[in-house]
Amino acid sequence: KELQRLDIQFDAIIDSVDSGKADMGMAGMTVTEDRKQNVDFSNTYTSAVQSIIVKNNSNFNKSSDLNNSTIGVQTGTTGDLYCTDDFGEENVKRYNKAADAVQALLAGSIDCVVVDDQVAISLIESNEGLKLLPTSYKLEEYAICVKKGNSELLDQINTALEELTNEGKIDEIKNKYLK
Repeated sequence: KELQRLDIQFDAIIDSVDSGKADMGMAGMTVTEDRKQNVDFSNTYTSAVQSIIVKNNSNFNKSSDLNNSTIGVQTGTTGDLYCTDDFGEENVKRYNKAADAVQALLAGSIDCVVVDDQVAISLIESNEGLKLLPTSYKLEEYAICVKKGNSELLDQINTALEELTNEGKIDEIKNKYLK
């Protein structure tokens, strides 16, 4: 297969796959029941953690401390979905990019940012004055999504994932890029 990469906003991935603009979505895509209604998912290839970024001088210690706080999230991500469900629409502020949410945190416009752990680590490394809370917020599984009913492509993806796992390539990639 020849890979052609589309750079689109995260919340447009499922619509792009569903409409046929993209054959698959692979961008740290978490399997959720809501998403399963619109697309089919491959076998999972790794797990991730939703983490909470706060300022170094923050009084937050765990996710339950976020009640009645303003939480920054990337639009359409599971962080967005989980925070809206757990803390209410009125406490969630959405941004097109996680980096934009971090800038709002640094400016004092929001109290924290909820994002995937690897993204969180990268954002903390590149922005002084921030830290991760010591406990994770949510655990999730990543998979590749395809148009509902596209079993041929899904089977090919699952076969490739199995081969890459058996050859140790998935672990090699994770060890190289994940901290």
